[in-house]
Amino acid sequence: MEKKEVKSIIEALLFIWGEPLSLKDISDILEIEEEETKNILNEMIDQFNYNRRGLRIVRIEDSYQLSTRPEHYHWISKLSQEKNNKSLSNAALETLSIIAYRQPITRNEIEAIRGVRCDRALDTLLNKNLIEEKGRLERTGRPIIYGTTKEFLRYFGLENLNDLPSLKDFELKNEEINEGEGIIQIYVLFFFLWKI
Repeated sequence: MEKKEVKSIIEALLFIWGEPLSLKDISDILEIEEEETKNILNEMIDQFNYNRRGLRIVRIEDSYQLSTRPEHYHWISKLSQEKNNKSLSNAALETLSIIAYRQPITRNEIEAIRGVRCDRALDTLLNKNLIEEKGRLERTGRPIIYGTTKEFLRYFGLENLNDLPSLKDFELKNEEINEGEGIIQIYVLFFFLWKI
């Protein structure tokens, strides 16, 4: 089969599946080696970006998915007059960003950074499948530890957690801000940059 045809099939598979599709599944369907499939997918990612197509291929760990370009958000959002039900409250954003950067982390550790309770925010994030329980600590009370999910990576267009911006990239202008408040400001800034 010609490479052009393989690319066409991959594009169709990613479009129809909608969710991230693993490299292994794509290779099995096409009946070609994973390394060859990965090379073709990387070539397609470059071509989509070079040609500034309305869609892009996003890599999420070992899976791939079609998505719209984030810079087209303004126009795409005009399709719906209703409020986006995927938006998160400031409390949920703060909680999610703390988990993303400090995982695995317990509820008490999150609350110590935020300075307020986070039960409701945790419930929201669990319901949206952006975080999950990663187990329990072997200490008094056996507290639950939380971490982010693959859905978190997909939602923010990240390939893996290494794609999160370094906290060192952000400078606080007010050096009198205490450490906990400063961390929250950095986290909120990061997530607002992603246009949730």
